[in-house]
Amino acid sequence: MARFTPGLSPDPASEPPFGGESPSGAGGGAGGEVDFDDVEFADEDGAEQKRWVLSRDAQHRLDKYLQNRIKGSSRNQVQKLIDLGGVKVNGQPAKASQKLREGDVVDVILPPRPATHLVPEDIPLHILYEDDDMIVVNKQANLIVHPARSHLNGTLLNALAFHFLQQQPAGSDAAHVLDEKLSAVGKDGNPARGEGPRPGIVHRLDKNTTGVIILAKRDETHWMLAKQFENRTNLKCYLALVHGCPDPPSGAIEAPIGKHLTYREAMAVRHDSQGRDSLTLYRVRERYPGYSLVELELKTGRTHQIRVHLSYLGFPIVGDIFYGGEPVGEKELDNPPLPAGARPMLTFARSKDEGRNMEFLAAQRDDMILATPALHAALLQLRHPADGRTMTFTAPLHEPMLGLVHKLRQRGCEEMIVDGVHVDLAAAIPDATQQ
Repeated sequence: MARFTPGLSPDPASEPPFGGESPSGAGGGAGGEVDFDDVEFADEDGAEQKRWVLSRDAQHRLDKYLQNRIKGSSRNQVQKLIDLGGVKVNGQPAKASQKLREGDVVDVILPPRPATHLVPEDIPLHILYEDDDMIVVNKQANLIVHPARSHLNGTLLNALAFHFLQQQPAGSDAAHVLDEKLSAVGKDGNPARGEGPRPGIVHRLDKNTTGVIILAKRDETHWMLAKQFENRTNLKCYLALVHGCPDPPSGAIEAPIGKHLTYREAMAVRHDSQGRDSLTLYRVRERYPGYSLVELELKTGRTHQIRVHLSYLGFPIVGDIFYGGEPVGEKELDNPPLPAGARPMLTFARSKDEGRNMEFLAAQRDDMILATPALHAALLQLRHPADGRTMTFTAPLHEPMLGLVHKLRQRGCEEMIVDGVHVDLAAAIPDATQQ
């Protein structure tokens, strides 16, 4: 397996950013009875992570210290989190009773804070599995996972509220159905980040990323699933349609990712203190004229990791205008375009105005097939939190990505034989005659 570990990025000033905004200020701060640095971030998985670095000895044991700093938490909840391995001190598993000293680094993994009062909405869902501990959904495109900023309804959580309401006796309280059916690790969303209610959510998918997503029904289930995601003991594999065909057909993309220097909504490969270690394994599964279907295995969970890494490799995702991919209609099937993100090690491919213009023009075309990222969370393998058995969930592709794959296969398909594949393509890509 080849390993792509590029050197320094080109000077961002030499490439047109997707917008001209200045980056937002860095987070962090001090407060409380002990001076400390408080850093928060959320990986693509959705687990909220907090870090404190003590600048003097703490006056309390670890569980009390964290109770004072994790809003809405009880002493019992903090102790349970510690017992389940969600807290580390200086990189080592912690004990609730231990004392904290100057220089200690406290890392905490928190499942996203849930909230209540989501209006049930009759949005179709493809449910792959459900029991008393969890529910697994094959999320469709154009569906936000939880309310955020201006998107206060039409989310996966609204759809699940409706689903659960149908299981309740007539006259049940619709406003509180998620309280009864999903975990309640906390009581609020995260208004500081513009995030609304998010009960039960163990990890997240972008609005237009389709595929497997799991939600927890009980608090303990939530902690245990979140621990698997944080420790990378589960297996997550995606399928993506990309422009061109990576050569060699399998390899590892190892390049740190952080906030883009000039565009606040974008991520980029950064070889500085802001870049976080990121590793993606890729395997080409099928090759078509001008395109290929790639299986991707995440070894880290950075925001937009797959999209950034494939663009940086020079093979952006079809329809991912944001990161240098091109929308695809009928004419692009026979005459594959050279994508803006085709140049390797590019930190950004086009300006915001160019991107908006492309989106507008794509929406006017009658022959347009796909103008959003062709990225699908095809497989999730984990241990059931109740009995420890290994469970594997494979999500079939949704339209329009499914139809695009069938159209590309009709124009010529070469199956690539590479080692280490996990996704069963027969299960992930239903035959056109069976639809």
